Amino acid sequence: MRQIWVTGGAGFIGSNLVLRLQDEFPEAVLTVLDDFRSGSFLNLEGYRGDFVAADISRLDWEAEFRGKRPDGMFHLASITDTTLQDQRVQTHDNVEGFRRLLEYLRPEKTPIVYATSAATYGIRAGVNRVGDPLAPANAYAFSKVQLENLARKVLEEEPSWKIGGLRYFNVYGPREGHKGVPASMAWHLAGQMLRGKRPRIFKSGEQKRDFVYVKDIVALTIAAMKSGKSGVWNAGSGQPRSFNEMVDGLNGVLGTKLKPQYFDCPYPFYQPHTEADMTATKRDLGIQPKFSLEQGLKDYLDSGWLTRGRARKIKKK
Repeated sequence: MRQIWVTGGAGFIGSNLVLRLQDEFPEAVLTVLDDFRSGSFLNLEGYRGDFVAADISRLDWEAEFRGKRPDGMFHLASITDTTLQDQRVQTHDNVEGFRRLLEYLRPEKTPIVYATSAATYGIRAGVNRVGDPLAPANAYAFSKVQLENLARKVLEEEPSWKIGGLRYFNVYGPREGHKGVPASMAWHLAGQMLRGKRPRIFKSGEQKRDFVYVKDIVALTIAAMKSGKSGVWNAGSGQPRSFNEMVDGLNGVLGTKLKPQYFDCPYPFYQPHTEADMTATKRDLGIQPKFSLEQGLKDYLDSGWLTRGRARKIKKK
């Protein structure tokens, strides 16, 4: 690929993807499109490519690029806050942004990999498999279902076009701190523990999530592009781990021995278990996640991003 464009490239996953693409395709010209609504320029330290500050949902692609199109497009731009109350804004911006992108790239059928979400499965326990009924429980998840619907409709009209969607599960890792509340459990619990506070988790701590390290997500995303295939795939670790295990893992890398402080879950409907069935992902994309939870947390700490801007108020034990 000589020209690679990434929407949402200043965000958490997007920035990790951009920097990896820069290393893997050193001769390519990269262009990041982001409006910094849920991204940060600090995430792109070391980035050497082009940058377009734009709201994807309102961008006039033709006026901006005058018919120029990339060899590969990664679409990660999205309002990702699942607690956002304005359903119209979230649905419009996420769906319209993808619709405009598809229409601009249609003439040359530029290969696209886009981010969808495990939130599309809804609130239910058990293993999540592509092909299961979708039951979005919030506007964010609903918008991602619409992205998948758009892609499917376009592929019916243009069956030779390569469009792949990845349902990201519970991603954690470097460059997520700017997100604030929507940042991962690993980020928030580490912050509490670095202040010497007991990590607060819901009773009994045995709820499980498919925590997946961002380096694995980036590798899966690039593999989807390289595969030349169309479809939707799960992007998780395939190994659900409990909240208690997350605390244990953080104690291990931080050198602490802080016990969880349990409290009642305030939500009437709360998902007790998420787990990605990675069978189709491994088969179609020829790749599987490499990082266990413990390995991911260790790499996160070693990167410096887990403790960046946080003063340690306790000594290692």
